[in-house]
Amino acid sequence: MATFLPTFSTPNPLSFRSKSLLLHYNKRFTVKCNAAPPPPLPPAVQTFWKWLSDEKVVSSNSPAKPGIVAEGLGLVAQRDIGRNEVVLEVPKKFWINPDTVSASEIGRVCDGLKPWISVALFLIKEKLREDDDYSPWRNYINILPESTDSTIFWSEEELSEIEGTQLLSTTLSVKEYVKNEFLQVQEQVILPNTKLFPSPITLDDFIWAFGILRSRAFSRLRGQNLVLIPIADLINHSPSITKEDYAYEIKGAGLFSRDQIFSLRSPIPVKAGQQVLIQYDLNKSNAELALDYGFIESTVDRNTYTLTLQISDSDPYFDDKLDIAETNGTKAVQYFDITLGRPLPPKMLPYLRLVALGGTDSFLLESIFRNSVWDHLELPVSRDNEEVICQVVRTACRSALSSYRTTIEEDEKLKGGDINRRVEIAIAIREGEKKVLGHIDGIFEEREKELDEYEYYQERRLRDLGLVGEQGDIIFWEPK
Repeated sequence: MATFLPTFSTPNPLSFRSKSLLLHYNKRFTVKCNAAPPPPLPPAVQTFWKWLSDEKVVSSNSPAKPGIVAEGLGLVAQRDIGRNEVVLEVPKKFWINPDTVSASEIGRVCDGLKPWISVALFLIKEKLREDDDYSPWRNYINILPESTDSTIFWSEEELSEIEGTQLLSTTLSVKEYVKNEFLQVQEQVILPNTKLFPSPITLDDFIWAFGILRSRAFSRLRGQNLVLIPIADLINHSPSITKEDYAYEIKGAGLFSRDQIFSLRSPIPVKAGQQVLIQYDLNKSNAELALDYGFIESTVDRNTYTLTLQISDSDPYFDDKLDIAETNGTKAVQYFDITLGRPLPPKMLPYLRLVALGGTDSFLLESIFRNSVWDHLELPVSRDNEEVICQVVRTACRSALSSYRTTIEEDEKLKGGDINRRVEIAIAIREGEKKVLGHIDGIFEEREKELDEYEYYQERRLRDLGLVGEQGDIIFWEPK
């Protein structure tokens, strides 16, 4: 029997796929045009800017500098900035990446660790330094937030607001993963090296470092899979920017220099006094945005639900089905991201038909059909097969919808009330998931209604052989 699991596919917790940059302060400010000058920067940010100025990374003539914005801190234009104009350039010696860790005092004991764990330990080490134990990195560490609105920092009460959602299961999985990694590195690295780590390091410290990396690390850079870029990571996200390419790059420092520079550009023109913004990642769902950065967007195509489909290992045709699935780029367990208002993923229906294939339809699994079976699965195989996939998917959707604490109508009533940011995120996430589930259910409800109108494999085969007329009637020949 086919197994259908309507669960969230837990992403690789360390897939740093985007430029993770959002910085939150507990106190929020709003800057109004033509109003009083913006409030002064916190002392730690002023010290950070002075450090970079002394190091010639920035100057008073830099196109942008830190400023208080709606998100907390951001980069504010000091003059008009043109489209694709360079905003900041940060030399490699000011980056924080695994190479930075290797060259540090803890590099020896971090050798062989996963890159993110070594960088996390470096951040924690710098954060826990005594005041009289100077390190230039303290200037950067001091402006990092203690937390963001990422769901990994939510309390149990706040997490209860996303009960039944895929985001909750993913958040708990990620936190469990981080906990297991912490316990392992604590035993193997931290406790055996108390001289290097004199201050106690807790799980909360490790989650903090993970959250910083998850929300601020740049990726998709030439030769860099995990790197923090101080000052550049103050740049915030704009949903109105629909291009993410070419906002930043790594380039050579000069014609005859082997040094590298991180170059950040503005993808759109910016007026003096306005915030410089970029697009973090066009492909992330609202659940991923909430997990990584602690914000969501109101755009419909950010609402996604991941349907998990599986070829049961108890299926008598498991080996044949797995061979067909792998030959056509799918697996025994396959995840399909379904977005509100968009068609189903192209391979989803063929995969569903393959999983449900059995009975009199199982002849398609024979070796003679092996090279063409996927083409046959692109179209309805039989009425029974098509009916099974409709019923199972709709049952899965209804089951998932029953796990939420509220209805869409109840969520709508809660919007716009006196609620905090995290509850606002929770309401939008659970409402979005429910709408996608309704979208999926509606698609397969329509398919159920049209079962008698589809042309199935046997009919197509007879037509190919010239044995069925245009009206679907069988053609007979009289013997001579």
